[in-house]
Amino acid sequence: MTSDSATPLAGRIALVTGATRGIGEAIAIGLAEAGAHVIALGRTQGALEALDDTIFAATGQHATLVPLDLREADGLDQLADALNARFGKLDILVGAAGVLGALTPVGHLDPKGWDMILATNLTANWRLIRAMDPLLRRADAGRAIFITSSVARTHRAFWGGYAASKAGLEAIVGCYNDEMENTTV
Repeated sequence: MTSDSATPLAGRIALVTGATRGIGEAIAIGLAEAGAHVIALGRTQGALEALDDTIFAATGQHATLVPLDLREADGLDQLADALNARFGKLDILVGAAGVLGALTPVGHLDPKGWDMILATNLTANWRLIRAMDPLLRRADAGRAIFITSSVARTHRAFWGGYAASKAGLEAIVGCYNDEMENTTV
């Protein structure tokens, strides 16, 4: 694989969750500008198409758009199968999707809200690692990056659900990192 200084990620395949807003959107655009082919995941087709317009205007290349709610149990496994068939590998994985949920005292957290926060910020990222790990291992230098928050390590009143989900994410990603020590990931 060759690349020049303007496109150091040319030939690389990058998957970004939460790609249609905020940090995920900025990362998706930056990866595309660096030459990577971006696989953008988001919940709405319209927002994905707007992202693709931005990427195309900046790079002349289109992203692969995947409308997907990460909380859907089988969606990531099906996506991994499709990516394997099309690309055979995944060079960069960015888990940027997340939800804040209600800022409320821990004792007032609604069980449905709690489940939604954990499903999005923790369980979906575990499923993402599980589904994409074989593809990352096929890359010559696979990279997995997950967006977390300082509240995972520092307590803040009313942030219990979000803090718990991000602390869990840091734990599982730390374990995955240690497990990848003698691999190309």
